[in-house]
Amino acid sequence: MEEIRSMLAGKFDVKSLSDIGCTADIPETGTTFRQNALQKAQYVKDHFGYDCFADDSGLQVHALGDEPGVYSARYARMHGVDEVPTKDAANMQVLLSKLWPSAESAPDTSACFRTSIALIYEGATHYFDGIVEGHIIRERRGSEGFGYDPIFVPRGYDQTFAELGADIKNGISHRARAVAKLVEFLG
Repeated sequence: MEEIRSMLAGKFDVKSLSDIGCTADIPETGTTFRQNALQKAQYVKDHFGYDCFADDSGLQVHALGDEPGVYSARYARMHGVDEVPTKDAANMQVLLSKLWPSAESAPDTSACFRTSIALIYEGATHYFDGIVEGHIIRERRGSEGFGYDPIFVPRGYDQTFAELGADIKNGISHRARAVAKLVEFLG
């Protein structure tokens, strides 16, 4: 939020959900990132009256038919795995066990992180997408970030998102790429 606010300073007053008093658990029932992003933005527009943008993001592993995709945050739960010790650890455990079902397997580890932003602005809907390609590694590395960051190595790097640190990750991530398109559109 702070980064977007600084990028749009003087042009737009960017407010967070807490700034407008929205504490609802906004549904995400779409089957695509764009559908979920629009569902969240439309909820705010319908309930609070603000033009707004919302995003949905996730990891797509090509050998798994682009799973976990829109189910990235609840992947382990969907496969009956408890969120112990954490949801992120459980999600990574399920993904890695599906990608490497045996010690001998040598899967295609190509993957991407994808973000879709839906903007409802002056009666029209606009979409901005960001993708960062990379691959999945078998062992978790790094302590920064969240989600699948410890097992995702972006193309052109030899460190995971969790090892690169916030400054580098935020400069090359799928979300940064989508936000840059949004800011250019609004700028």
